[in-house]
Amino acid sequence: VQKKITPWRLGIQEQEPELQLVPPQRAAKLGKLHGALLVVASLIDKPTNLGLCRTCEIFGASALVLDTLRHVNDKNFQSLSVSAELWLPLLEVKPAELTEFLQVKKSEGYCIVGVEQTANSHSLQDYQFPEKTLLLLNEREGIPANLLQMLDVCVEIPQQGIIRSLNVHVSAALLIWEYTR
Repeated sequence: VQKKITPWRLGIQEQEPELQLVPPQRAAKLGKLHGALLVVASLIDKPTNLGLCRTCEIFGASALVLDTLRHVNDKNFQSLSVSAELWLPLLEVKPAELTEFLQVKKSEGYCIVGVEQTANSHSLQDYQFPEKTLLLLNEREGIPANLLQMLDVCVEIPQQGIIRSLNVHVSAALLIWEYTR
C-alpha cells in the first residue's frame, strides 16, 4: 500500500516519524541502498526543467547541483518540486566552475556520465551504472565540447521517433530510474 504524505504541512514530522531520519536512514528503512548519485544540472536554467529536483528526491539522489540556488525561490520551480528542495541537498556550481567541479569529483572516484548521442554512446538499456555516478545534464544543444571530453561515458536513450530529442527532465528521470533500479 502506498501512503501519500504532504511534507509541506506544518507538523508533518510528528505525524510521520520517518521524515525525521536523514536520507540514508530513510532509504535503509525502506530496504534501499542510498547510492552516491550526484545529479548536475548547472547547465539547465529553465525552472520548469529543474522540476527534476522532485525526481532526484524521490529516487534517493545524494544531491542536486544547480547553477544558482536562487532557483528555489522561483514559483515555477516550487510548484514542480513540491517541497523536494527541503529534503534533498542542493549545491551551487556556476557553469564557469563546472570543469573544476567535475575534476574534483572524478578525483573522488565518481564516474562522470553524460546523456548524449555520440558514436561511442552506450545504450541505456545495457549500461550498468557504478555506485559513484555523477550525471551531467544539459538542455538545448547538448553537452559543450570542453565538458564532453571530461565524460567517462555517454549514455544514449534508445528512441524510435524522428525528433531524436527528449526534454532534459524526461531524460534525467529515465537515467535516474535506471541508476536506482
